[in-house]
Amino acid sequence: MSYPSTLDSHGMRNWATRAVGELAHRRDEINALNVFPVPDSDTGSNMAHTMEAAVAELDNGGDVADSLAFGAVRGARGNSGMVLSQVLRGVAESTVDSVIDGDVFARSLQQAVELVDRAIAEPVEGTVITVLKAAAEAADDAEAQSGATLHSIVSAAIAAAEKALERTPSQLPALREAGVVDAGGAGLVILLESLLAEIEGSTGHTGLPEPEPDTELEVVFFFEGDIDTLQVAIEPLGDSLVIARATEDSANVHIHSRQAGKVIETAFDTGEVTNLHLEALPPHAEPASEEPIARQVFAAAPAGPISDLLASAGVSVVSPDDPIAAKDEDIVLATGVSSQTVAGRVVPAQSLAAALAAISVYEPDNPDTGAVVAAMRDAAKSMRVAYPSQETPQSIIATCRDLLAEGGEQVTVLSALDLDQEDLAQQLRVDVMALKVPDIATEIGVE
Repeated sequence: MSYPSTLDSHGMRNWATRAVGELAHRRDEINALNVFPVPDSDTGSNMAHTMEAAVAELDNGGDVADSLAFGAVRGARGNSGMVLSQVLRGVAESTVDSVIDGDVFARSLQQAVELVDRAIAEPVEGTVITVLKAAAEAADDAEAQSGATLHSIVSAAIAAAEKALERTPSQLPALREAGVVDAGGAGLVILLESLLAEIEGSTGHTGLPEPEPDTELEVVFFFEGDIDTLQVAIEPLGDSLVIARATEDSANVHIHSRQAGKVIETAFDTGEVTNLHLEALPPHAEPASEEPIARQVFAAAPAGPISDLLASAGVSVVSPDDPIAAKDEDIVLATGVSSQTVAGRVVPAQSLAAALAAISVYEPDNPDTGAVVAAMRDAAKSMRVAYPSQETPQSIIATCRDLLAEGGEQVTVLSALDLDQEDLAQQLRVDVMALKVPDIATEIGVE
């Protein structure tokens, strides 16, 4: 059977859409494999989100390959999402007019390997990086063969990637003990299989799977508009509603709902929505307790915008000079801003930006404090923080760009300077939350 020798920009767009559908369809399968480096069961979600961000960028026009790469880098989540974004960067840097042939595909994988090697200081064998390198080597070898085609080269890369994936348990003790292959490597194989399916013109999952009518979704978005009106409108549509205000008319919104479509429609009708994320939640094993959860979240913070923001999200804020009177089931955000506590479940947040990330995923109605704390710790840990060398807008922008070069889709800037939030967002092409905090050195967080 003959197959096309090239994939044009339309085909590349279809490949990306297929990949979104396949990664979303197999999200739970990949999440279940996730035991390294942390068994947090989010690799499938991270890779699906990264690819969704890539496809979303296509709506802004421009070169297809460049748009996919930019969207993926901007929206990359986790190490596996970062590797996926670098594969798309490799494609963008190897193509002309978003056309892929066998030579371009082989060069794309080699370029992706080089990009990943630069991005990760200490690569570990038995991970998605190992699978990527195997695919790149096989593609390079296949391209050198007489009569090589795009189809034969992609097929060779997939075969090598699958073999490398099968070997990952022998290379990584954590995988061997759990009896699974690497989750990120499995996601990469799906990305390559989606490309082959597009070349062959086969049918398959080409879009996001429709959730079952009773599926509960986690809906997270950044909102600009009348927050009070939005809260009144969506509060009856779900639970675990958290609205963390950035200003009087902008906030990060989080809600669990079985009417996610209605929540999103209401938000768009009420104001401007950006940075929208949807995640299917596992079914509840048993009905939630009707008794109120006697649990508080504490944090030490100086008076001002940060303390106001934390307080608006339900945090009990104390002065850095006062002790925190937490009980065993309470949660304490350890921001490093003084204060002592003798009890409570501690969430390390070595920066104020990390503390804001942690509270953005807090579920006040979830009775499983352990699960809540684990999610908050993961969020705080995933926040990458840096400090500009100079207290100037130019230095702040340069530092933001350095952080965003490794991926990210939202920037938080805490500074004593008067910064134009909209101007920063336009220059960086990401969502920006800039808060003025008197008497602190500028702190920048990217997630």
